[in-house]
Amino acid sequence: MEPSIAWLIAGIALVVAEMMLGTFYLLVLGFAAGIAALVAHLGGAFLTQVLLAAGIAIAGVLWLRAHGGAGRTPEMAPLDVGQSVTLDRWVNREDRTARVRYRDALWDAVVEGEVRGEPGEMLYIHAVDGSTLHVARRKAATR
Repeated sequence: MEPSIAWLIAGIALVVAEMMLGTFYLLVLGFAAGIAALVAHLGGAFLTQVLLAAGIAIAGVLWLRAHGGAGRTPEMAPLDVGQSVTLDRWVNREDRTARVRYRDALWDAVVEGEVRGEPGEMLYIHAVDGSTLHVARRKAATR
């Protein structure tokens, strides 16, 4: 098989795979393989094809990483922020840890600021850290 055909098949396969994944990395690799196919078709040496494809692939991946074009999701506030919870009980009042009822389940929470601290007191979620809610008496300001 001609090297130009092999590079072209590889490039097309990478672009098709990229369409299923949506990360842009495979698109860069497919583009690099397409350029190598063009160099092969024009009679360039195999080493030139490989080095050019590798250089374009590395430069493209570095550019994507620097510009956030792939693999990153935009920062979003958790949907739970601002929702109300009910204080169920203190786990350790000195450490400000408690159990709160949210969505018909008990959650671990860190209580921020001044609260009465009585069971049934309504608090609001300010942040979510894994499965721990950070709650306070007043609603968090929205951005």
